Order: sequence, then C-alpha cells, then structure tokens
Amino acid sequence: MATERLGSILKHLTPGSAVSKITSKNADDIVITLAVRTPLCKGKKGGFKDTSLEYMVMALLEQVRKRCNLDPALVEDIACGNVSDAKAAYKLRSALLAAGFPNTTSAASINRFCSSGLKATADIAHAIQAGSIEIGIAMGAESMTIGGDALEKPFDDAVTSRSQESHDCMQPMGWTSENVSRDFGISRQEMDRYAAESFRRAEAAQNAGWFDDEIVPIATKVRGPDGADKDVTLTRDEGIRPGTTAESLGKIRSAFPQWGPTTTGGNASQISDGAAAVLLMKRSTAIRLGQPIVGKYVGSTVAGLAPRIMGIGPSLAIPKLLAQHGLTMADVDVVEINEAFASMAVYCRDNIAGLTWDKMNPRGGAIALGHPLGATGARQIVTGLSECRRTGKKVLLTSMCIGTGMGMAGLFVSEQ
Repeated sequence: MATERLGSILKHLTPGSAVSKITSKNADDIVITLAVRTPLCKGKKGGFKDTSLEYMVMALLEQVRKRCNLDPALVEDIACGNVSDAKAAYKLRSALLAAGFPNTTSAASINRFCSSGLKATADIAHAIQAGSIEIGIAMGAESMTIGGDALEKPFDDAVTSRSQESHDCMQPMGWTSENVSRDFGISRQEMDRYAAESFRRAEAAQNAGWFDDEIVPIATKVRGPDGADKDVTLTRDEGIRPGTTAESLGKIRSAFPQWGPTTTGGNASQISDGAAAVLLMKRSTAIRLGQPIVGKYVGSTVAGLAPRIMGIGPSLAIPKLLAQHGLTMADVDVVEINEAFASMAVYCRDNIAGLTWDKMNPRGGAIALGHPLGATGARQIVTGLSECRRTGKKVLLTSMCIGTGMGMAGLFVSEQ
C-alpha cells in the first residue's frame, strides 16, 4: 500500500505531465467544497418507501446548507438529476425553499437517464466556468418506489419505422443487458462472479465504516403494516447482502427469460431510493469564503453507440475523455463505473484498455448499493472522492451507461 501510494504521488508531481496539469491548482479551477449523499434504501420496501421525492431533496439540501457554513443566499442555482418524475422541477424548487435557501436561488431538473447526476454536475461546473453563476449545487435524486424508467406506450410508428436503431430505443434495459451478454459472450457464471465481488466489497466497506463520511443522516417516517407512521433516522445503505457468493447468486432465476437467461435480480442493479449532492465554485471563491476544497472538476464528455447494447457506453466515453486530457488509464487511481447490469460491467472491465479490477468500484457498485437512476451520477462522485480521501489517491474517473445508447464520463481530482 505504501509503495503504491508513493508511486501515485510521484506520478502526480512529474513536471509537464498530463497528470501534473490536471492536478495543478489555479484560481479558476472549478472545485467541490462539499460532497454528501443520503443512504440508498430499497425501493418500495425500504426506509424511503413512504418518503416523497421533494422531502428527500429537502432533507439532503438542508444537510448541505448546515454543513457548508456558507450563506445560502450565495448559492445561485441548483441542478438536480431525476429520471422518472415529470414534476421534479416543481418539487426541487419547493424543496430548496423549504431547506432554507432563499427565493433568489434558481433551480432546474435534468434528465440524461442514469447519468443525470453527473450531467447536473457538469452543467453547474460549466455555468461557473462561463461566468453565468459563481456558486451552485449539483445533485441527483430518485424515488424509484414512486416511479421508474419504463415506457408507458410505444413511440410513434412514423418515427420508429424509419430506423431499426430508432425502434431499439424502446427496448427495456433488461433486454439490452441480455443483448450485451449474448453479443459478447459474457456468461451467467461470470456475471454472478462479478456481482458477488460487488457485494463483498460493499459489505467490507460498510463494516469498516468507509461510507460514514459520505452519508448524512436523514430523518423521515416509515409506515408499518398497521398503517401507523414511525419516526426513523436513516444512516446506512440497505441493499448490501452480507455473505453473498457466486454460488448463491447462481440459484436465482432469470429476470427476463423472454429475452435471455443471464440477467437476474442478483446480478443487476437494485431498485433504490436516494439522493446525492456536491457544492461547486471556483477555487478563488472557495479560498475567499474559507471553504474546504475536497475535489476538483476537470471535465466530462458523452459518447453514443447502438441503443440495443447501451450498457457498454462507458467503454466509449472513458477513452474519449482520457484522450481529451492526454491521459491513459494508468494515470487514473479510482474508477467508478455504474453497475447497471453485471453484463455491461464485465464488458467494460475487460475491454477498457488499462482498467484493472482493483481500481474499479473498490467499495462495490450499484449491484450491491443500489441505483436510484437520477442520483447515481452524483453518488459516484461522492463515493469516489471519499475513497480517494481514505487512500490518499488523487485521480477519480466516473462513468455510466445511458439508456437509448450513450455513455458519459467525468474526471475529478481529490484534494484531501
């Protein structure tokens, strides 16, 4: 561990290197001064099952306001990633006002499927870079208890009849997982082995208290079988299943037998409720206001691919982003890739040049922790920066697949 850390430090200090450029400190850097999240709870039956989206957002924003030691009137805009709630913009605006931010703080909801939280982060960072605002909050929140991403009705035939790929945009995500498994020869056994390791890592991280500095407690109510509400304070992720093995996962039946035999409820991301948030500003602003700097936003990008294999989007977005900054995977210390399905996670792990499994999702991922759709892109930033802080590592890369055939990736530097 000590040798690895020393090598990482030397790499970052090499004059003129691409790594030294992104880790250098400049007044105009877009920095993160706070990165926190709620626990991730089981959809429809967990701690947030009776909690509205607006309450969840309010509770997290209230924690942000209290922890940042910043005049809330200085926050000019809040962007929230959300996939399934068409009224999310209304609810966000109401929630931020209830959380103690003034009516001068603007708000918007953003939907880029599973990457919505990262898209919100990029949008706030770019607004600060452009001089449109000075301080903003990027977040993601999803109540999958209330909704998901299933289509209510088919698209217009006049659109989908023109192109097979246009028609493929209607394929449910489970179907696309089976396409990846079948097209690239990823077996059920390999998917279960991957999922078991995700659970093992998450269990070890939770037992060691590694999530404690990223999770803020959320007080809410849970309705019992008798219809009575009980006050609870949520502090831990609920989806982690202690003792999970590849053998036990192998006994779970296929979730989508109509499309294929490999994807199950044990090797796919869990339906979850939760939220995450990061506070952003320029370095010069953070220094002037006495804000602690926990990380730096370096850049982000998107890449498209065939919708029917949407899950492998990170394998396109990650190399594109690294090339934009003159980096290789050898320069990256921690990689957070959304485990939408084990099929796509295995593909990305094995096909992104230079990616090793020890770098990828060291605390487990969405298979073990859960995947509140709009929140995960922000949650990965929070978790990745916490892992960098714990280990002394620096360069964090996050990425996720996006429904209808895209990938998004973000590059960050830890400063704690």
